[in-house]
Amino acid sequence: LAAFERARSRLFARLEGLTDAEYHWEPVSDCVGVRPGDDGVFRVATLFPESGPEEPDPVTTIAWRIWHIGSLCLRGYVIHFFEDAPESGDRHEWPGTAKEGVHALAKDWEHFVSRIAALGDERLLAPIGMGPGGWAEETYLKLALHALVEVAHHGGEIGLLRDLYVREGV
Repeated sequence: LAAFERARSRLFARLEGLTDAEYHWEPVSDCVGVRPGDDGVFRVATLFPESGPEEPDPVTTIAWRIWHIGSLCLRGYVIHFFEDAPESGDRHEWPGTAKEGVHALAKDWEHFVSRIAALGDERLLAPIGMGPGGWAEETYLKLALHALVEVAHHGGEIGLLRDLYVREGV
C-alpha cells in the first residue's frame, strides 16, 4: 500500500495546476481525447486507440490518459473484480474540465485502493475467482501490481505532455 501512496502523491503532484487547455491539448493532429457529444456530455472517442501496420500509434490527450487510469483501469477493476462495486454509470463519460477530471480520478483511486487494502494478506494472495480475460485465476496482488504499472506508465506520459505543453512555441 505504501507503493500506491507514493504513486498517488507523485501523480497528483504532477496534476496540480492543470488547466482545461492542457487537459485537452493536442500536440499533433487527430489526437484521441475526451470530447463533447451532440448531447453536450463529454466522452472518450475510443477505449483502445489502434493503428494500422504502417501507421504510428495514435497520440492521446491528458484528458484521455486521466480517464484511462481512472475509469478504464481503476474503476473497471472495481467493477469486474469486487462484489461490492458501486454503480459506475457510463464508463465512456468523463468530465470535460481538468478540475473535475482530476477529482473523478481521485474518487476512482480511493475506491480501488480501499478495496485492495481491505483484502488482507490471505485474500490478496488467493485467486480472484471472477472477472474477464483470464483474471479469475490470477491473484489480487497481481491485479494491484498491474494497476501500479498502468498508473506509472500513463502518469509518466501525463508528466511528459505537461512538460511539452509549457514549452510549446518556445
